[in-house]
Amino acid sequence: MGGASRKGAGALPIFVGDDWAEDHHDIEVVDEGGRRLTRRRVPEGVEGIGQLHALVVACLDKVAGRDPGGDDGDDPGQVIVGIEVDHGPWVQALLAAGYRVYAVNPLQVARYRDRHSTSGAKSDPGDAHVLAELVRLDRAHHRPLVPDSALAQQLKVLARGHQNVVWTRQRQANALRSMLREYYPAALAAFGSDAAAGGPLDGRDALAVLTVAPGPEQGRALSLSKIEAALRRGGRKRNVTATATAIQTALRSPQLSVPAGLTGAYTASAQAMIAVLAELVRQEHILAEQVAQDFGQHPDAEIYLSQPGLGAVLGARVLSETGDAPDRFADAKARKNHAGTAPITRASGSRRVVKARIARNRRLGDAHFQQAFSALNVSPGARAYYDARRARGATHAQALRALANRLVGILHGCLKHHTRYDEATAWASHNINKAAA
Repeated sequence: MGGASRKGAGALPIFVGDDWAEDHHDIEVVDEGGRRLTRRRVPEGVEGIGQLHALVVACLDKVAGRDPGGDDGDDPGQVIVGIEVDHGPWVQALLAAGYRVYAVNPLQVARYRDRHSTSGAKSDPGDAHVLAELVRLDRAHHRPLVPDSALAQQLKVLARGHQNVVWTRQRQANALRSMLREYYPAALAAFGSDAAAGGPLDGRDALAVLTVAPGPEQGRALSLSKIEAALRRGGRKRNVTATATAIQTALRSPQLSVPAGLTGAYTASAQAMIAVLAELVRQEHILAEQVAQDFGQHPDAEIYLSQPGLGAVLGARVLSETGDAPDRFADAKARKNHAGTAPITRASGSRRVVKARIARNRRLGDAHFQQAFSALNVSPGARAYYDARRARGATHAQALRALANRLVGILHGCLKHHTRYDEATAWASHNINKAAA
């Protein structure tokens, strides 16, 4: 039994398949030969984890040939668990008990299910059996779950919460844009994009003015002094008069009108949406400050911040989604695969295609993609690497993915050797700086 932890001679492992649901877990336990020892459904929560521990003890007694309840002295490392989730109180309880936990991608479990049956049949107890068999026979091809530090777990909650608010804010701004297009196109002329006079719809200028003028009549009636006052309340300190004049001109531009009653309904709806959007922007800033504060306390924060294209928020996302367990990745390739930046190859006969990796951690992959885009403006090596890819015929997205993949490898080396990013060292093997010169 490769890698099993044993406390005494003859100690045998057991394999637990845990198919989880919102309010219960289907459990199956098998021994080293694949013989089913028990199968049971336990509830979620403290009661359920207690029942699972009791099942584990009973099964360890059974494989060891002991009387139930005897003084066993078993090592919890003999208990190997397969489950389809890598977070949450239940998983934390399994790790705290000392069990070896393998968090298996549900897609891999679905493929493995076909190994046992081609009929397409599926059930929760059946999935528990598949998970138990998977960790019994194929665990060498999977990575055991290694817990991160408490600070990294805390950062993950904060960084994901911040990104969720960002996504919600973007959806809310798009919904508001669609509504304004129906009855108030002058507002989009004033605040429709970064290039507009008042900036984007979710910017401080737009929210400040639209709060006092959510409809076309209010917009046309706004005086220059009222617009200036609104901009100052929103936080603008420079170019107030010039910006207010441009906004006033846009709001008073001719537009097609809708019936008065319909305009009133649209205005009331938009007013509520503007208030929600303003609060989302405020909460996004609050969470960003908290993320940056907690990220600064991590011992690896300086290494992450030294990487081109990574700031406090983006660095926190990369750290929290990757984790900080030192032995999680055997090499840079493993980290690149986990990040989703490494391409995949599909080859059959004479046909060979290299494609972007679709099955990935979207949050982590997007963070590295954003890092690569930002690095173009701050790292000559990154810019030259990107330009070289484009010169070879790669599209913008392909070149950015390749750059992101390279930056993940650089980050791995910096973390491995506990050193900050150095431009000359990072790109020496590619002779990028010489080529750029």
